[in-house]
Amino acid sequence: MLDQVNIYTDGSAIGNPGPGGYGIIMEWKGKEYIKEFSEGFRMTTNNRMELLAVIIGLETLRRDGVAVVVYSDSKYVIDAVKKKWVFNWEKKDFKNKKNPDLWKRFLKIHRNHKVDYQWIKGHNAHPQNERCDRLAHTAAKKSPINIDTYFEQYQLENPKQ
Repeated sequence: MLDQVNIYTDGSAIGNPGPGGYGIIMEWKGKEYIKEFSEGFRMTTNNRMELLAVIIGLETLRRDGVAVVVYSDSKYVIDAVKKKWVFNWEKKDFKNKKNPDLWKRFLKIHRNHKVDYQWIKGHNAHPQNERCDRLAHTAAKKSPINIDTYFEQYQLENPKQ
């Protein structure tokens, strides 16, 4: 039987753009094993942190082929995948799309697993989503020293991209 993992994610930015962070909870089905992750960045956007949370969650898996359910309150991330927009963006090399660096990174890891994406309403008393929100917001407020290099070096210089 394949392992199954539930990954809950959230991203936050104070000011958007501004200091940001992500929060992740990973739960292995059938095991009493839960891991939490969070990290902050000094200048980024909410959408970048929402997407980065999903990427980091998937990259954390040690084996390929894991059955995963990703839960996110980000319509940006969930709709891009479920409505297959990201695959069309890829065909056009992400021309005129925001966050191409993260979308390319996402596609690389997404294809290594059997992933289902589920949207959950944010700030609706969902325990894992509320916890991820707190993790992301706390990471964003901790005077983060991590640099979202792509955003700071490229996106701020080319805001229409």
